[in-house]
Amino acid sequence: MKLTEAKQQFISSWGAFGTHWGINRTMAQIHALLLVSVDPITQDDIMEQLTISRGNVNMNIRDLIGWGLVERVIITGERKEYFTAEKDIWKVATKIIKERKKRELDPMIKLLAQLENVEGDKKDKDIKQFTEVIGGIKKLGSQADKLLDVMVKAEENWFTGSVLKIFK
Repeated sequence: MKLTEAKQQFISSWGAFGTHWGINRTMAQIHALLLVSVDPITQDDIMEQLTISRGNVNMNIRDLIGWGLVERVIITGERKEYFTAEKDIWKVATKIIKERKKRELDPMIKLLAQLENVEGDKKDKDIKQFTEVIGGIKKLGSQADKLLDVMVKAEENWFTGSVLKIFK
């Protein structure tokens, strides 16, 4: 397989995978293109290579910057903005984990803490069932939260070594 074909397949596949990770296909494809680009590239380059509109590129670049996965690069003497992606995949994974945790897990845990304090007779079977279910979900969410915190704080070698020990 030639490099051009391999890059296109990676960009297409990364875009499809992105939809499973909670981001849109175009955002993931732009990220993939920036990941495999040696040098920073412009919005025009992205538009041309992915055949998407300027507005679509602009909106998704802003989101990628917000996630901390892409940054603007100033090239002396150039008027256009250039963009590059973080190439260290461990950093990429931890940034995605942090962002998803902040957007999804943290609000869920907060909501569950509020729902756990339902008013009424704690001996009432409906209230008891409700609080037990909510408490169980909250406990699972809190444990997932702690695990994600450990993963984010962990060094790549420690994490990889620990995972390999589990599978041995």
